[in-house]
Parts: sequence; structure tokens; C-alpha cells
Amino acid sequence: MIRELKIKWITWIDGYNLDKKTIYNVLKEHDFHELDIEACMEENQRARIDSYEDYFFMVLHFPKYLVNSKIYELNEFNIFLKKDLLITFRNFSWIHVDRIFTKYEKHDFYEWEDFMLYSGYILYEIIEAMFEKIFNSINNTKKDLHKLEKFVFEKVDYKLVNEIMIKKRNIIFLKHMFLPQVAVMRSTESNINKIFKWEIEEYFEDLEDKILYIVNSITILEEHIISIEDAFKSIVDMNMNYVMKILTFFSALILPLTLITSFYWMNVKLPQDNVGFVYILMWLSIVIMLLMYLFMKRKWKF
Repeated sequence: MIRELKIKWITWIDGYNLDKKTIYNVLKEHDFHELDIEACMEENQRARIDSYEDYFFMVLHFPKYLVNSKIYELNEFNIFLKKDLLITFRNFSWIHVDRIFTKYEKHDFYEWEDFMLYSGYILYEIIEAMFEKIFNSINNTKKDLHKLEKFVFEKVDYKLVNEIMIKKRNIIFLKHMFLPQVAVMRSTESNINKIFKWEIEEYFEDLEDKILYIVNSITILEEHIISIEDAFKSIVDMNMNYVMKILTFFSALILPLTLITSFYWMNVKLPQDNVGFVYILMWLSIVIMLLMYLFMKRKWKF
């Protein structure tokens, strides 16, 4: 899907899930550099910004949540910005971008003669909307981690392993996605100033603060999920040690009986009809078991 919108003197071209031919034709029409066109057509580009005399090309990444698998997937944003042109291409549709597009589509800015609009400001709105979405995702993840932590300490359920690993994978995915973009946002501020002569500098300073907050929040989430994982492993290890202790205890109790019976039946000829001797063996076994129990209770503190 591709669409074009005229906002006063600004043109905004937006599209997602486009084929390479469409991308090439649109970008070639506006005379962008061949290397940038090639990079836009390739997938999984690193976060970057390339600056030229009259425009810059930027690649950003935002997470797309897949409901069925409960994991994040990469949604790559390719952005071309001139003073009178904004092009945004991405892998998936996004309701936040659609809302901004619809807002500018419905408003008649020509009625406001004094209203100053910049393509850079529209870009700010798009990125700011994406960051707000990430803030909500971080808050939801915090709540999920608190619930997960509660479940871990209430009951050891091995189904929690899957939940812990998915959360950990998503958090690390977000960290690797946003950490390189800190430098990109810092560079974006200086490149915006070259095109718009410091007119919208404060907006991109705000974006830089927000991405720093996102990265710091993700780092805290990473530490939290690691602590939950460590706690879960410790509880499982303690339960396993307890089970092994019980098994060892019963094995130690049965050992004297096993020794006596094997010795009695296989090695020595004893009076089989002597009932008194049988009772002696039985009581001897009980006494040995009792002594073993007292010893292990004192040693292992059962």
C-alpha cells in the first residue's frame, strides 16, 4: 500500500510492505542517491542516518508485536526528509502512523495562513507516536514481570519457563533495537538544524530524551527478568535437592534391611523354623533403621 498527501507546500508519501520496483520508482523520481535507494530496498538495515546537502536518509527500527507467538518482530522505518518532502516506508502497517496521516488529510491547513508547518515536524510527530507506544509496552511489560515474579514465588510451575524465556527474549530484542538508535537520534538533531535552521530543534531534543528514557527502562527490565530467572532456577534447585535428600534418606534406611536379607538368604545356613531368631533379626533391623534416622536427622536437620 502506498499513498500520497499534499499538506500546503509539503508532500508526504507513506507506504508499507512495498515491492522493490515501487520503492525504486518513487525514490528515483525525487532524485535520491543510488546508495540510499539500494539501502531502502534491502531488509534489516542497521539504524543509521546519511546526510546530504538538501536531505537526509534515516533508518529506524520499532517493534511489531505478534499476538500468536507473543514475541516482537522488527519493523524497519526508512525515512527520506527534504524541506518540502517526507517519505516513510516500513514493513508493516501501523495505526499510529495512520492516525497522523488521517489528521493531516482531514484538516484544511490552507485556511490558516499564519500556520507554519514543517516536514520535520510531521516526522517528529511520527517518531514521538512510536515512542509513546514503546512507553506503553514498557509499562505493560513491567506489570507482566511483577505478575510473573509473584507466580514464581507462589508455586514452581515448569510452564513458567516458557513465559520467562519469551519475556527475556523480547526485552533483549528491544535493547538491541533501541541502543544503536540513541546515536542516530543525536545525529538527527544536528541534521534537522541544517535543513530547518534551528526552527524545530527543541522537538528533536525531546525525542533524544525519550529514547534515552526508553533505553534506561529496558535496561531495568532486563535486570528484573534476569533476577526472576535466577530466583526460579534457585527454587527449582532447592526443590530438586530436597527430593534427592528424601530419596537418599529412604535408600539409607532400606540399606541395612537389604544387607541383612541378602546375607540371611544367600550366605548363611540358619534355622528357618526358629521364630524367635526371625524376631531378633526384625528388631535388629528396626534398631539399625532408627539409628540411621537419628544420625541423618542430626546431620541433615530433617
